Amino acid sequence: MRDPLSQTFAALADPTRRAMLARLAKGEASVSDLAGPFLKEMSLPAVTKHLKVLEKAGLITKTRDAQWRPCKINGVPLKDANNWMEQYREFWEASFDRLDEYLKTVTAKKLAKGKKNVRKKPTE
Repeated sequence: MRDPLSQTFAALADPTRRAMLARLAKGEASVSDLAGPFLKEMSLPAVTKHLKVLEKAGLITKTRDAQWRPCKINGVPLKDANNWMEQYREFWEASFDRLDEYLKTVTAKKLAKGKKNVRKKPTE
């Protein structure tokens, strides 16, 4: 069994599942509603498999109301993934800030050196 974070990223790796989550971010939807946009490209069983991956990763919850099976997005795994990525965002931002400062000093040194090497034209 994979850890929850790995399941989240694996589920998010597929554009169909990301599109389904984007739809669910707007509100609850039935399986039929979620399947609709994809039925030209894939079968209903294929759509159902995508939903199972999302459900297994904890990204959606499916309930049952007679014949209707509404799905809702569950933001907790997305928040966990965001928290994990945040530490790397902070690292890279700090790295880029240091690189920017270094490049400014290198550029300033080159400009200063270039000014010293500029020769004045002799007056006529």
